[in-house]
Amino acid sequence: MPRFSANLGFLWTDRPLLDRIAAAASAGFKAVELHWPYDVPAGLVKQACEKHGVELLGINTPVGDAAKGDFGLGALPGRQSDFAKSFHQAAAYARQSGASSVHVMAGVVEPEAKPEATEVFARNLAFAAAAAPDLTLLLEPINQRDKPGYFYSTIAEAAALIERVRAPNIRIMFDVYHVGVSEGDILTRLERNLPMIGHVQIAAVPSRAEPDEGEIAYGAIFAALDRLGYAGWVGCEYRPRAGTDEGLRWMKTLQVSL
Repeated sequence: MPRFSANLGFLWTDRPLLDRIAAAASAGFKAVELHWPYDVPAGLVKQACEKHGVELLGINTPVGDAAKGDFGLGALPGRQSDFAKSFHQAAAYARQSGASSVHVMAGVVEPEAKPEATEVFARNLAFAAAAAPDLTLLLEPINQRDKPGYFYSTIAEAAALIERVRAPNIRIMFDVYHVGVSEGDILTRLERNLPMIGHVQIAAVPSRAEPDEGEIAYGAIFAALDRLGYAGWVGCEYRPRAGTDEGLRWMKTLQVSL
């Protein structure tokens, strides 16, 4: 049975971050993952995780200037120095908080800039991998419905970058929700890319709610992860239909446990 982590970017958002860590532990989670925790000192996050006995898996790189439309900097031509600063910030925070991985966000790119952006992202990833060999760098394609213009939306694009950069600490973040919206054929893509996968995330398609509704048969996904020998965590990155605690009934519905 997969091991489930609580994504505190979406779960228990009615309370401060440190209280979310406590809530996740109280619900039975043994691991958590964060989005952008930078307004809370890393040392306090580490203390909270240690106090409540949960492992901190990962964080995202800063988005950049959200007011100007930034949603990551990794693939933005002309913003290499901004990316380097943001990555150093993320890596330092990860080390100080106890996180083991960083999702390197690519950003929104105009279609005509895609070839140049691909070169930029590859060089930035090579730099980041060398700068933080102690951390796992995760690449997550994001579907175009949720984030129009995001640099990439397919698992094949992430895999091509990994094969090009050839750094041992770069892996795929296989978000079943994004794969389902963008491409489908989830089980085939999961099996084909398993050697490159560093983390898995889940949510219902198309609603992004708890994974007990919609198009994806998550019982089959979990069985495939077991059959394939996936030993990592499965991040619960869904938007609860109502309260987070009430929504955890999905585990009983799907006959899984923490």
